[in-house]
Amino acid sequence: MFSMQKPQITRRLDPSKPFIVLNFKTYKESTGQNAIKLARIAEKVQEKTGLNFMVCCQAIDLKDVASTVKIPVYAQHADSDVVGKSTGAIVLEHVRHMNIQGSLLNHSEKRIIIKEIEKTVIRLKELDMVSIVCAKDYIEAKKIAGFKLVKPSFIAIEPPELIGGEVSVSEAKPDVIQKSVKACGNVNVLVGAGIKNNNDLKIALKHGVKGVLLASHFVLATDPEKFLLDLVKDVV
Repeated sequence: MFSMQKPQITRRLDPSKPFIVLNFKTYKESTGQNAIKLARIAEKVQEKTGLNFMVCCQAIDLKDVASTVKIPVYAQHADSDVVGKSTGAIVLEHVRHMNIQGSLLNHSEKRIIIKEIEKTVIRLKELDMVSIVCAKDYIEAKKIAGFKLVKPSFIAIEPPELIGGEVSVSEAKPDVIQKSVKACGNVNVLVGAGIKNNNDLKIALKHGVKGVLLASHFVLATDPEKFLLDLVKDVV
């Protein structure tokens, strides 16, 4: 029987400071012991900087990572299925029991239909978990921000054509960031796709987002700790 007590996080997030969400994807460099290593690096940089760091791991690594670090650990995807008669689903009660604090949803590499997004956001809210819903543009973001019953915790704007590339959304499409912040109203906005350096982060924050979502530039960095420290340098 699963305990439904509220998971405890030693280090509380500070909503007044930027959020750095790190998606580990399915790289070998972020799987198994490598996932634990990267999560510990993120935790170390949070301790040094005081900023908010969260890591999104593969389902197979969630339990081990969450039992190792005290920063929030999120699933890369979750389903709206409940405990019981379903097969192959990532059930929220199960991951919550492992002290997983939330989930990414609708990443461009794991798209789901809008009705399923809304159902899963509701389920996450019911379990006091964080939802980070990805949107390909400000038009989709506006639909997600318009959910009637429950709003997501964050909407992450990621133009698919820039994901994993060397040109960031901050450089190529700052207007998309501005339009997205406006379209999302009171919902917190993150920005992703190609975010790779301090300038990208500062441009994004200047346009009113709460933080950034990034993956490969961190996971594949020669020195991931230095990469993160350089990324957030002089950011308050």
